[in-house]
Amino acid sequence: MSTQHPLAAFVAGLPKAELHVHHVGSASARIVSELAARHPGTVPSDLDELKRFYEFRDFAHFVEVYLAVVDLIRTPEDIRYLTYEVAREMVTGQNLRYAELTCTPYTSVRPHEDGKGMPIEAYSEAIEDARLAAERDFGLVLRWIYDIPGEAGLPAADKTLEYALEHPTDGLIGFGLGGPEIGVPRPQFQPHFEAARAAGLRSLPHAGETTGPQTVWDALNLLGAERIGHGTSSAQDPELLAHLAERGIPLEVCPSSNIATRAVETLAEHPIRAFRDAGVTVTINSDDPPMFGTDLNREYEIAADLLDLDEAGLAELARAAVRASYAGDEVQARILAEIDEYVAD
Repeated sequence: MSTQHPLAAFVAGLPKAELHVHHVGSASARIVSELAARHPGTVPSDLDELKRFYEFRDFAHFVEVYLAVVDLIRTPEDIRYLTYEVAREMVTGQNLRYAELTCTPYTSVRPHEDGKGMPIEAYSEAIEDARLAAERDFGLVLRWIYDIPGEAGLPAADKTLEYALEHPTDGLIGFGLGGPEIGVPRPQFQPHFEAARAAGLRSLPHAGETTGPQTVWDALNLLGAERIGHGTSSAQDPELLAHLAERGIPLEVCPSSNIATRAVETLAEHPIRAFRDAGVTVTINSDDPPMFGTDLNREYEIAADLLDLDEAGLAELARAAVRASYAGDEVQARILAEIDEYVAD
């Protein structure tokens, strides 16, 4: 029987920001149950069955679950429901105050062979409606990062850039790159990131999760990365660590995800301490939380163990995420004040 972490209550109440969390990957069994009831078929709508389906077995199973959820998001109403309910769960029990969700509109908007898919205008309207409602109802500020699903190659990059530039939403702040790294070289996406940056979007790609430090260098030098998603292999290159520290480029660290994807074999071997010791800005994130059997609270608890943090150290970790965000000065100041007030109580 698992025992509660000694800092669990403090972590749960700590006002937090999250910078690396996927939109579809945040769909809990509860949310998927509702979507499956709307679209009967391959995914069970019974909650108990779904919870068993969701129990993480290996990375191939994660991909199966993720694709099954993608298949259930067929209408603007589905997008709106997913987004609003993810926001509800971010606040309930976790006390998130701000999140940058990585969205992959290509998988929902592109024409599917079976006729599924929605216009980008409908997709944009649905996430924006949910964003405004989440801020009104839950006090949670949401922003979007549109990411290229790397495995789908240049056609997906072209369309994602088109969505970002020709159909921007008020909440869109960044341009990203996700999916598998092996066999998906970063240099091919340089023109897309240059165009996105020229339009004022932040460059926020994944890099160095399952490939070596060169992928991180490519993200920095060719894609103009301002934060690095994962960056796990950066620890293998002292020069890269020094560069990240000197330039103040934060890493979006996702401990449980790194174990699930085998980017790191065990938590004891996780390079987060090497990042911290090298002076690199570290932020803690959950990536695809329900699918990896975690949430942001749990990731903070893991970080506390790996970095030997007390309450003050955890509060500073929460501040680092706020400062590394693109929330804007007013929102940042408000959340930092909430953290200070929470710690002082």
